[in-house]
Amino acid sequence: MNHQFQQFCDTMNRRQFIKNASIGLGAAALGSMPGVAGASVQPNQHFAPKAKRVIFLFMAGAPSQLDLFDYKPQLERLHGQDLPAEISQGQRVTTMTRGKEQKICASIFKFAPQGKSGLVMSELLPHLSAHADDICMIKSTHTEAINHDPAKTFFCTGSEMPGSASMGAWLSYGLGSMNKDLPDFVVLSSAFWSGKVNVQALYSRLWGTGFLPSKHQGVAFQSVGDPVLFLSNPKGIDREARRKMLDFVAKVNAEQERVTGDPELQTSIAQQEMAFRMQMSVPELTDLDQESKSITDMYGPDVYTAGSFARNCLLARRMAERDVRFIQLFHRGWDHHAQLPTHLRGQARDVDQPIAGLLHDLKQRGLLDDTLVVFAGEFGRTTFAQGMDPNDRENYGRDHHPRCFTTWMAGGGIKGGISYGETDDFCYNVAKDPVHVRDLHATMMHQMGIDHDKLSFPYLGLDRKLTGVVESNVIRDILA
Repeated sequence: MNHQFQQFCDTMNRRQFIKNASIGLGAAALGSMPGVAGASVQPNQHFAPKAKRVIFLFMAGAPSQLDLFDYKPQLERLHGQDLPAEISQGQRVTTMTRGKEQKICASIFKFAPQGKSGLVMSELLPHLSAHADDICMIKSTHTEAINHDPAKTFFCTGSEMPGSASMGAWLSYGLGSMNKDLPDFVVLSSAFWSGKVNVQALYSRLWGTGFLPSKHQGVAFQSVGDPVLFLSNPKGIDREARRKMLDFVAKVNAEQERVTGDPELQTSIAQQEMAFRMQMSVPELTDLDQESKSITDMYGPDVYTAGSFARNCLLARRMAERDVRFIQLFHRGWDHHAQLPTHLRGQARDVDQPIAGLLHDLKQRGLLDDTLVVFAGEFGRTTFAQGMDPNDRENYGRDHHPRCFTTWMAGGGIKGGISYGETDDFCYNVAKDPVHVRDLHATMMHQMGIDHDKLSFPYLGLDRKLTGVVESNVIRDILA
């Protein structure tokens, strides 16, 4: 038995040697090629990128596009009437709506054209409206999932089923790190307006690695205590002692990796070293006292509130200028099945000024040109009021609607001040230029210099990709 085990270990060592040697020779050959050494294109980039990093603003719960972005003035005339059967087309609805009346409900909020482009936006977003000329509004976004869990999982990982790698993990795997002292992929989850109800939990698979090596997973920053869990040394352990402990553990892991060939041991070594460096880099990163009052004021009055969206937007800008590759901000509480006007006002207040401040701050520092900012929820909301009298103008709600909703992009080589795609007069179906969530993923990767069809990872006999095996297309009409 011992002899067989030793044979296995020897075989694994030979395989690892051959693999490492081939990689080393390939890298040496690549580096010796004219024009390759020192090039700006990373090994897994397929063409020169327009963006170096992504800030993904995810509004968990699904904002109402009808009340924020997709103005439908004709609904005022139809308000209170039944949604025509030729529009609903027998489409799938949630159990909360099934068998109930579907009365058209026009938004109570005012809309107006903004900026030189005339992009139409809701009165709930006065600060963001000032940046209309930087934004590409995508009104024809659609997806399949109609419930929160699979829809959020799909948006963040490209699959409704748990177990796939998240967007940030794919970019970390494909492009690597730009800052040795901070993670490639950071997650910031915000506290939300205190009047919130019906708030779904977030779960780590939304920023996990799935089948990719675990070193590419998102690092979730905390709003209370250490920004990163277990970052501080235990009592009685100083930095010198920590260094000696890590050196010893690294030797043990390296020897074990030599024997077994387990790549996760190298991941463990790398993560422990990153944690040691982060003990210095993270406190500096999160020290907002370094920012001037004129900067913090841009992000709004909540910027010094722990866990606020405003604070996280400012942290996102600080991470962007330190070249964190993928920064994902989650803001919960957008699931408005009732009392939508009250709750939407609170949610909009939470995010409007901070996002505007983020865009302005990135732009004034020259960072918006190579930072792709993306705003999205997991799906949209229905044009009909949910299970109530639509004439109760302060208490109407809207159900889940995956058939059409609005997302937007800014910076990172995206045209600003344009609206792409159209919905029908009821904001119920896509009428022109449909954009699937996979197309958003493909476009995001394209701006980072990646052909979404070429970045894959072998798993269970398949070459897995963020965009899957279904045809996905880069939205080329929105590229600058």
